[in-house]
Amino acid sequence: MTTIGNVESLWRYPVKSMSGEVVPEAFMSFSGFFGDRRFAIVDSAARKGFPYLTATSQAEMLRYQPQFRYPERAAMPPNLFEAMSIAPGVSPANGDADDLAVDVITPAGAVLPVEDPALLQMLADGMGENHHLRLVCSDRALIDCRPISLNSVQTMRELEVELGIPVDKRRFRANIYADFAAAGGLTEAEIVGRRLRIGSQAVITILERDPRCKMISLDPETGAHNPEVLRKVAQAHETYSGVYCAVLVEGVLTSGDPIELLD
Repeated sequence: MTTIGNVESLWRYPVKSMSGEVVPEAFMSFSGFFGDRRFAIVDSAARKGFPYLTATSQAEMLRYQPQFRYPERAAMPPNLFEAMSIAPGVSPANGDADDLAVDVITPAGAVLPVEDPALLQMLADGMGENHHLRLVCSDRALIDCRPISLNSVQTMRELEVELGIPVDKRRFRANIYADFAAAGGLTEAEIVGRRLRIGSQAVITILERDPRCKMISLDPETGAHNPEVLRKVAQAHETYSGVYCAVLVEGVLTSGDPIELLD
């Protein structure tokens, strides 16, 4: 085993395509981070294969800030440590709906329960009559492709040099931002197909590079579109940035945890 870096920060996104939150620790299950992408909004005008409303069609979504109503109860599954003490490691139960209740701070500063119909009305504003929105909820993360996404701070710094402007890592909406300084220039592409241990227990396998879309061109604070960001990633990195991962061993991750290359 070789230590190649550590966890720079951990992120989860209570409502798909709205702003995310940095967390000091997270339980990583086979289906993703506990509480990640618990809610999503389905758009009747979206394509059937991907029916969700995202900031690529309603950039204003990025200005909405979801927050768990009871953050201490939404941090970990309620029976986590009891379940993990049962060999070979039982997958813990999800929390009750009340434990994972979410409120959303609107751009105007109002605080609404995520189930409030007024929230959908706000998001539908200006989208046209063919966009009928509805909220969906899942005990498993409503992810795009794979349970976990990982990017590195080294990639962010490289893009800053290439673009000549500061790059907010929130554009890339990863669950794990890694600091690979200990690896002497290791890139995410070099670990595709390999296994990583994060912390004392959790293990992931790197499945593939993450193909990027318009989302990274949207400012996470304002929603303003800068097409040069995606254009540069396409020209310099074949439109890839970061990697998708599958979880082999569940576990609790903590900011600062060591990242080890297993093979």
